[in-house]
Amino acid sequence: MTPTTHRHIVTAYEEALKKLRSSVVEMAGAAETQVDGALACLAQRDPTLAGEVVRGDGRLDREQQEIEAASMRLLVLRQPVADDLREVMAALKMAGSLERVGDHAANIAKRSSALRGLPDTPTLAGLPALGRLVRERLGTVLDAYVEGDAERALQVWRNDDEVDALHSSVVQAVTRAAAEAPERFQAHMHLLFIAKGLERIGDHATNIAETVYFLVTGQPLSDERPKADEASGASPRESQP
Repeated sequence: MTPTTHRHIVTAYEEALKKLRSSVVEMAGAAETQVDGALACLAQRDPTLAGEVVRGDGRLDREQQEIEAASMRLLVLRQPVADDLREVMAALKMAGSLERVGDHAANIAKRSSALRGLPDTPTLAGLPALGRLVRERLGTVLDAYVEGDAERALQVWRNDDEVDALHSSVVQAVTRAAAEAPERFQAHMHLLFIAKGLERIGDHATNIAETVYFLVTGQPLSDERPKADEASGASPRESQP
């Protein structure tokens, strides 16, 4: 192999890594847009907006597939090690988490739109706060990825219980309201699933925080933290993880 050929191979490898990272950043922006749209649907109960969010989920599916394919090509053809290997594995993990964020955002949008034709309910108060908290955490951890900031990722990881606690509070409030107004049962069920979807987005933000921390430091975050809603057992379970 001539020096020129070697330089070309190295340059192509570096460009492939750079493009992979750029693809993850682009997918992260799309996921944030989906969550913003879902929260707007929650506030407005707009079926047109909900349709846009649902259609936008397909973009995230395609971007995940592209990132997975690019990552596998790098793993098979380039056999990266050390920092480069962590970069590729982080891309794979983040793409999976971001795709799930998009799925939950689409479900939240659909359920929020479904509330439009149902009797109004006064139990929405805690949901916007939960949505804002989850959106803030997602934005913070994605910024940490872009900036290579392990400390910000660690902060998100450590504060995971804030989302769990607020989610449990919302579930308890909606459950009480459902018992007091059985004629609004369907609306309250939608609210419970919306709350669960928001909580799951928060969980994926925590997963991304673990990935970013390992990417930057090479050290895993392995301590287990109790989930606030495990004790209550009050929240419903969607079919999606």
